[in-house]
Amino acid sequence: MSLGSEESRISVVPVISLFFGIVIRMFYREHGIPHFHAEYQGQQATFTFDGELLAGALQSRTALHLIKEWALAHRAELEGNWHRGRAGEPFERIAPLD
Repeated sequence: MSLGSEESRISVVPVISLFFGIVIRMFYREHGIPHFHAEYQGQQATFTFDGELLAGALQSRTALHLIKEWALAHRAELEGNWHRGRAGEPFERIAPLD
């Protein structure tokens, strides 16, 4: 897959949460370990539902900390969305950090 097609794929993927400029997305039909994608200031990374970095990079330590805090607080909802996506059902929005 070329970079251009990856960028276009990301632009149409549902946003499941948005907080402090961090965009959280989850892709339909993905395989492997359950995970979500985060974007911040043009950078992208993939995280486990425990908020551990799997791939990519975010330069902001603050953003990394906020993503981990959010993931731990919403783990059950992330798991629910993962199962919905695998079943072809729409994702539900997840509350942002306050």
